[in-house]
Amino acid sequence: MEQNNITVFAGKGGVGKTTCAAAAALHYARCGQRTLVISTDPTPSLADIFEITDSCQMTRVTDYLFMHELGLNEIKQMWETKFGKEVFEVFSSFVAIEYPEFVDFMTSILPGLGDEFMLDYIRQLSQKNDMDVIIWDTAPLGQTLALLETPTMLRQHLKMAPRIYSKLKIGSQSRQPVMEILKRWEQLSAANIDFLRNDVNFCTVTIAEALAVNQLKGVFEEMNKYGLKPGQIIVNNLVQADGSAFLAGKAKQQKHYLQQIREITSELSIAVTEIPMFSGEIKGLEMLSQFESHLFRTDKAV
Repeated sequence: MEQNNITVFAGKGGVGKTTCAAAAALHYARCGQRTLVISTDPTPSLADIFEITDSCQMTRVTDYLFMHELGLNEIKQMWETKFGKEVFEVFSSFVAIEYPEFVDFMTSILPGLGDEFMLDYIRQLSQKNDMDVIIWDTAPLGQTLALLETPTMLRQHLKMAPRIYSKLKIGSQSRQPVMEILKRWEQLSAANIDFLRNDVNFCTVTIAEALAVNQLKGVFEEMNKYGLKPGQIIVNNLVQADGSAFLAGKAKQQKHYLQQIREITSELSIAVTEIPMFSGEIKGLEMLSQFESHLFRTDKAV
């Protein structure tokens, strides 16, 4: 695996991205680097993989390894810290809504916005230099990337609608120009996009199935749209045929889609690492160590 201070593991649900993130974090920690692995997945499983019972706060797993599952409360706190009340002034001019309900809507109902502010949180963590390595286990980035364009979109629409804008020139509480509020939100989003472009290594986890291959093309197109370069692909759960007719058939099917993945990534000069299917569940440090040995094997480094 290409070493980078910050690595994002992305992929659709069920492909094993959290397992990959946990194994990568364990590897760097065993190399003596202070490592934090963060999950912003709506259904986090990091604590389960590490067999940690209390994951409400940042938790020490080993001497150099820490984990944190960020949930809805953290999202709300980030929202309030980063212009939440000011942005509320803009939206409340269109819709009659109280601030607590507005926060609930923006952070839990509107997809992707929570990840935008978690992204900003991780960017700030990286600037503190408390950790040598940060691993981010996240949901697919498409919604997050689209939400980063929200303030620019709003500002452009308001410029094109002078009648609406004339009623929104000043925020009702801060008494600041609405366009200035939007400009600060836009600057925050721009800083987060630059952070993704320049400081983050992307690992996309997938499996050798038709739907996953089709989604992979969409992921690359979305990343290219925002100027992000995919660092590598991890193809997980590859069946090793052992004489069983069922497994032989499954392996043959996967081989077809694996070849498609190789062709896609070859055109883009993206490294591919292939991980075999394990007979047992990947839980606990012992099983993670076995997974890590495949993820970081010397004959084909991730």
